[in-house]
Parts: sequence; structure tokens; C-alpha cells
Amino acid sequence: MSAVELTIDALGAQGDGVAAHGADPVFIPFTAPGDRITAAVEGTRGTLISVLDGGNARILPPCPHFGPDGENAGCGGCAVQHVAPEAYAVWKRGLVVAALKSRGIDIEVAPLVPAHPGDRRRVIFATRRAGDSAVLGFNRAGTHEIVDIHTCLIATPRIVSALPLFRALAAQAAVAPKAMQMAVLDTDSGFDIAFDAPFQLKENDRLRLVASARKAVSVARIAFNGETLIEKQPPQLTFGRVTVTPPPGAFTQASASAEEVMAGLVTKHMKKAKRVVDLYAGCGTFSTRLAESHITHAVEGFAPALNALDRAMRKMQGLKPLTMETRDLARRPLMGFELKAYQGLVFDPPRAGAEFQCREIAKSSIPRVAAVSCNPATLARDLRILIDGGYKLKSVTPIDQFLWTPHVEAVALLEK
Repeated sequence: MSAVELTIDALGAQGDGVAAHGADPVFIPFTAPGDRITAAVEGTRGTLISVLDGGNARILPPCPHFGPDGENAGCGGCAVQHVAPEAYAVWKRGLVVAALKSRGIDIEVAPLVPAHPGDRRRVIFATRRAGDSAVLGFNRAGTHEIVDIHTCLIATPRIVSALPLFRALAAQAAVAPKAMQMAVLDTDSGFDIAFDAPFQLKENDRLRLVASARKAVSVARIAFNGETLIEKQPPQLTFGRVTVTPPPGAFTQASASAEEVMAGLVTKHMKKAKRVVDLYAGCGTFSTRLAESHITHAVEGFAPALNALDRAMRKMQGLKPLTMETRDLARRPLMGFELKAYQGLVFDPPRAGAEFQCREIAKSSIPRVAAVSCNPATLARDLRILIDGGYKLKSVTPIDQFLWTPHVEAVALLEK
């Protein structure tokens, strides 16, 4: 491994600085465009040694855990805290632009809808036992080593203030030396905590964890490997006018403010549709809001999520009819003939996208389609299918739900 002097030209797709070096580019974490640095280089990867001259895009990272010299150095929760907001917004919007261009889609992508510190209501921590306590934080980038944290600028203030509580609960749950995940959702009625571990709890361990949770006023529910251990009050999220209790560990949008932006774009696009189908509906993020003005059909493969939506809708009055169908759309997409009844369609699939479902949508005559995605690459593939099927892409809006990371949401609106 040799030490060389380099100039950073751009940010790569994962947030690493990119510099020219020989025949191939070199990727160096914690660097920004315009930086002049020294780095230890091996192949196409580099390790920052020093910043000789910081470029205009470099700022001081706000979090004490960020970067190679931070406290418990190198927390992997964030990748680009050292990049100035203007350059950061250009880079993140550019991820969507580049993905679309790779599929031959040329459209003026809207400016990035920004995220803000303290927005994230859902955080997935890594944790494991350490003596009589536990380490709680995020994996150092590229490793399985957990960096212990005492603050987190992306999470809601309530989550940050409860970090000692989460660490204590993790110590109760970490009965084996193996690492596990601890998902924390900050709901309207308290914290919904779901452990995902490569081991099981014995009865005495379960009782100790439940006893600790009972004493914690801010905890609504704790689940371990999908099983609810204690529910003191239902954890609740509000989607439009509907209050839903999601099942343990269910998918929810990580940021309430980002969710509102996405829902606003979707519902506005569906304004002229009488009947709308919501695919990959989850617990009803979009379905509940659509049902305020449209006859809506929600389709989701995870039955507990639809059950939660069904329970919530039974308590509501004054909404349009909302029907539900449990169906694995990756294996059994809605066919073209099944889509004839709808004037609007929304789909928000997992990162793998909705390739086979989009092939059926492309055959349909649904006038309005809204595509919501957390993966620009699969979004671009799916949009290409729809465009080739006769749809016109009207707009693409990138939304920064995951601050200081390479992950970006996007809402694409189409018409036929």
C-alpha cells in the first residue's frame, strides 16, 4: 500500500471522494471535491492520511462520531457530513439524474427536497453485549465493528435522549455474544422497539427484558424476532386522518416530513381519478390518504401490515371505500386486465423495484401512475418499461429522507 498525493474531483455513488490515479479512479472516504490530500492507496480504494488543503465543498462535520478522527472513530451511520449543503444537494440529486440517464431517460429532475437533523423517527441500531452493558450504534463502514455512540444528529430528539435506555434494554436482550439489530420507531404513543437477533431468548431472559420495559414510561412495545414480548400501549402512527398501529418491525417511512412530501405529490397527481389502486401498500401510508377522496384498493404481500390497516379503517368514518388484498406482487403481479377498473395507480416497492408489475402496468390504460422508490437504479429500469409502454414521464422529485447517506427517495409521476 503506497501513500500518494491526490486531488478529489467528485463524489462517488456511495459518498466517497473520487480521484484520478493511474488507469483507474481511486475512492477515498471522508474526502470532498476540491480537497488536496494524501492517502494510502491499494487498488481502487484509498485511506485518508491527511487533508493538505480543503476544497470549497469541505465543511466541519457536525457530529462528534463522524470521520476517521471522531469519537470512537468512524461511525458508519453517515457518509458525507463533511460536504457543504450546496454540494451535497447537487450530488444527491445527481444520483437520480445519473440513474435515469443510464436508461436513456432525459428529464429535468426537480431540486432535492432537503432533510434536516432530527428528522428520522425510525433508526436501526447495531448492538451486542460488552461486559455487563452493551455497545449501541452503527457498524464502522465496511466492517462488522460496532461504533458505540452517545448522540445521533439524524434521529429525533426523543430517540437521542433515550439512548441510555436503549443501551440498557439491549444489554438485557444481548444474551449471546453475537451482534443483533435493534429497530427503534418513535411513534405518537411511545417507542416501538424490535430486536432482530441470530439467537433466541430463554424464559428468564424474556422476563428480565419485560420487567425492564415495564419500568420505562416511554416504551410502548418490545418485540424479539417478530414476537411481541410486551405491549403497554399500542404504538401509533398517523397517516392523514387515520391512526394505525403497525406490526412489530413493519416497514414505515423513516421520516414523517419526507412522508408528507411524498404523500402530497401522490395525492395531487391522483386528484382526477375516481378509483385508485395502491400497490405495495404496507400499513397504508398512501392508501389512507387516498381514501379521503378516492375509492381505493390496497395490495400488500405482508398480511400483518394489511391487518393493521384493516383494524384502523374499521374505526374511521367519512372516508371513501378502502378494500384490501394480500398478494405477493413480485410473484403474482396484478395483470393488465385486473387494472382496467382504475384511473390511478401508486406503487412503492422494495429496493428491488417492480419490474414484472411494471410490465403489466405498461399494458394497461390507467391514465395516471405514481412511482415511489428508494433506489434510483431500479426506479429508472421500471420507468423505462412504463415509457416504452406509452407512458409520458411528467416529473421526478428526489427527496432526502436519509440525511448524509447515499440513499435517496424519488417520486415519479406519469400519464398516458
